[in-house]
Amino acid sequence: MHVIDADSTTPVIRELTYKIDEDRCTLRWLWPDGVQAVYIQRAPADGQEQEAPSLSSLKLYTKNEYKANNGYHERIDKIGRLSYTVYASLNTDEGITLVHQPDGRNRILMSTGKARIYYSIRQSSGWFKRYKTVQIQVTTEVPLAKDVLCYVKKQGGSPVNKEDGTVYPFVESFVAGKTILPIIEVGKDDYIRLFFTDGRHYGQVYELIPE
Repeated sequence: MHVIDADSTTPVIRELTYKIDEDRCTLRWLWPDGVQAVYIQRAPADGQEQEAPSLSSLKLYTKNEYKANNGYHERIDKIGRLSYTVYASLNTDEGITLVHQPDGRNRILMSTGKARIYYSIRQSSGWFKRYKTVQIQVTTEVPLAKDVLCYVKKQGGSPVNKEDGTVYPFVESFVAGKTILPIIEVGKDDYIRLFFTDGRHYGQVYELIPE
């Protein structure tokens, strides 16, 4: 399988649109003349389109299937932002050739909702101790990479944002479901709160909810 860049003579995908109905997504587009099949790639929308996509990440879809089904339909089984890229497929002397469109008109981004992340912070201290123990519990609907969240420690009150204290990363990723982290020891006047490491980016995908 080969990939070529589109030019003024290359057939290209146009007017790619999507519609989500509950857990079902429908893609539609205008087929260029002479193209009888496309390859469709679905991926998390956390990076740029691959200029040389792997065959295992692509799904063949023919024009006849498109006409019979009035579009391309797929069940949405993930929460977050997804990208779909539709590549026009050509038969050339080199075999199957995909058309990469630098203008991005064959790629579309969509949001299937935010995954919820619940967290609680339990603390315990004695009357005459200088330190207290803190245990963080995280419950998430989807697996999380360790760099999605961090916790912030502040003396004298609860931090209001990531910059309002000392930032600590997590050392392991989170599995879907409940994770109870090891107990940590902090000063008696210290307070801890969880934040996204990048609120602008991860806030589009996840919802962080204190319990």
